[in-house]
Parts: sequence; C-alpha cells; structure tokens
Amino acid sequence: MKTSQAHLFIIDPQNDFCDLPGAALPVAGAQADLERLARFIRTAGPALARISLTLDTHQPLDIAHPGCWQQADGSPAAPFTQIHAADLAEGRYRPVAPLSPERARAYLEALEAGGRYTHMIWPVHCVAGSWGQQINAPLAAALADWQQQTGHTPFEVIKGTHPWTEHYSAIQAEVPDPAAPETLPNTALLARFAGSGPILVAGEASSHCVKASIEHLAAHLGAEARRLVLLTDCMSPVAGFEAAAADFIHHMQSLGAQALSAQAALALLAED
Repeated sequence: MKTSQAHLFIIDPQNDFCDLPGAALPVAGAQADLERLARFIRTAGPALARISLTLDTHQPLDIAHPGCWQQADGSPAAPFTQIHAADLAEGRYRPVAPLSPERARAYLEALEAGGRYTHMIWPVHCVAGSWGQQINAPLAAALADWQQQTGHTPFEVIKGTHPWTEHYSAIQAEVPDPAAPETLPNTALLARFAGSGPILVAGEASSHCVKASIEHLAAHLGAEARRLVLLTDCMSPVAGFEAAAADFIHHMQSLGAQALSAQAALALLAED
C-alpha cells in the first residue's frame, strides 16, 4: 500500500457533535477526538495527499427532528424517540404537516427494509449556517494550516439537506429519493478514493455517520476495503450505541481494514 497517496476522510467534525457547552447533540469524547485529529494533521502535514470531509447540514424542519412528529395525544415526540412503521400504523405517533402520512409510512417501511437503522428523532442539530454546523475550531485551524502548507484544498461534502430522509452516510441517504440528486450515491466523492493509498478515517459518531459512511464506502471499494485505516482514538459513539460502534470496527477489520491510534497511523505514514 503506497502511503505517499494517503487520503484522510473526516466525517462530520462539527461543533454540535462535540461535548461542548451549547452543542445540540454532544458525543462524549468528541472534542478530545477532534483535538487529537488536529494534532495528527499538523504532524502528518504533506504525508496527507488528500483530505475529504463531510458536514451534516439540516434545516429545523427535518424528518429526524421533533417538529415533524407528534404522539397520539398531540404532544411533541421527544428527542431520542425511536419510531417504527408499526407505531404509525397503530397510532402511537403521527407525522406533522408538511410530512404527510403517506410519505412518512413509505419512508419508515423503506428504512426498516434496509435493515441498517430504526428511525430516531434527534434534537435539532447542525442547522445550516449555525455555530453547531461549523467545523470544530482546533480542527478548522489545522486544516487551514495544511492547506497553506500543501497548496491543496480539502474536499467538502454537504449532506443531510433533503428534509425527508435521514442522511447518516456521506455516500448516499438511507432512503434515496430518485427525484432528489443530493440523496443519491455521491459519485464525485467516491471518485476521490480511486488510486489513493491508505484511507484514514476519523470523525463523529462511530456508531452512526462514520459507521454508515464507511460501510457504504467499503461496499464500493470491494477487496480494496483493506486500504481503510480507522483512527480509533479520533472517533466516538453516541451514548447507548457503543456496541454498534464496536461491531462496526470488528466488521471492517474482517474486511482487511486496520484499526489504529492516531500515533500508530503516523508510524504507518512514515513507512514510505
């Protein structure tokens, strides 16, 4: 594996996911993860030939936000509520206009048929243009210095703007909509991984957006999934989903991917 073509893939390194005051959806350990990642970028410098990063970006009105759902008594659905298609059919929850019952039912059924996630109501987060949607400051500074040092620009992917499907993965939405190109496979992003050396992965959260993105990427890479290197101390899971994150890492290792600390990854980059 030619480490001289190393590609760093950073998933959703945003304030709203950091354990900081004012964060909408803090992940325990995320701030330390991203500060560690910033130090990794500064140390690796030009050894990182490419950097790609994703930004979760929503409007307040979103199928995964509380404003789109009510309980049977008319009260709002609380954050961290899971909703199944059966809940809709049996009247325990109902969608709020403009999310129609037909669209909501079709979405929940398609999501469950995919077998990856149960629909979750999250706190309103990563609203376009907000502080929470921005890249965490220490990492943003390290990326700016890398750009100045190398003359390269990080490739940014905005995901999650379509309000009627969850978009954990940077590759495609959980339930793609043929009429909404932003939900379909991101061919420009996938093309970035062709011909690179190791693909170093970091970001938040390892139980959701990192997991979803890298599962899709590994399926695209096929046997080349062995190029994946998970920086395990630069990602953390959402509380209560630690087992999902651990299963994800074990599955990637079964495909030939490596799971390394940031320090061990620096040693890997120094091998060339």
